[in-house]
Amino acid sequence: MADTINTYNEKSLHAALKSWYAREGGEVEVPVDGYVVDVVRPGLLIEIQTGNFSKIKNKLLALSEAHDVLLVYPVPVQKWLITPVGGGKPGSGRTTSAKKPSRRKSPKCGTAEEIFRELVRLPPTLIRRPTFSIEIAFTHEDELRHYDARKGWRRRGWVSDDRILLDVVDRRRFTCPADFAALLPAALPVDFTTTDLARALHRPRWLAQKMAYCLREMEVIEQVGHRKRSYLYRRV
Repeated sequence: MADTINTYNEKSLHAALKSWYAREGGEVEVPVDGYVVDVVRPGLLIEIQTGNFSKIKNKLLALSEAHDVLLVYPVPVQKWLITPVGGGKPGSGRTTSAKKPSRRKSPKCGTAEEIFRELVRLPPTLIRRPTFSIEIAFTHEDELRHYDARKGWRRRGWVSDDRILLDVVDRRRFTCPADFAALLPAALPVDFTTTDLARALHRPRWLAQKMAYCLREMEVIEQVGHRKRSYLYRRV
């Protein structure tokens, strides 16, 4: 990369990605058809969403009626967790003032399949529009966290305060259903369940279920029967 981004401010990841995509001849925060678009390049509207696609569903549907629209979704392939000294956990026995925060590398590595976490919140058939495409921006990030047992019960007490973009290391664009079909593992049997898909991906079954739903709606796979209590799918 020509330069590395490290912007510590509110909504840091979104703001930094806007700047990154605007480098290639774009303008930021431009009014278009009653909406404010993150980045506008000649012939292309770019919307950046770090989570919850349902918030921009109507915006994407409306804008892609008359414009070429690119939805950008960041997936961290390397992430460092930044926490107060002691993590802020009760009983840690350490104070957080006058000490540098802790920084450790997360063992998790994001993959392209992460897109299905949010894609279920859009009509998956939107990808059939020739005016709409999705791009995954693979990133290196810092994540600022603090411990709150009540608010962070889903993540063992940890609450994410901000995500800081360090670099964009790769990108992958999806312009049609066939691009998403390429995410199906080659090792899948001809007829498979979401359990088979989860094992082949080495990912949790709930993510495989979201993936199967989206690919079925895109007519990339079809439901062909049952195996015990599970649906059977087959590539179209």
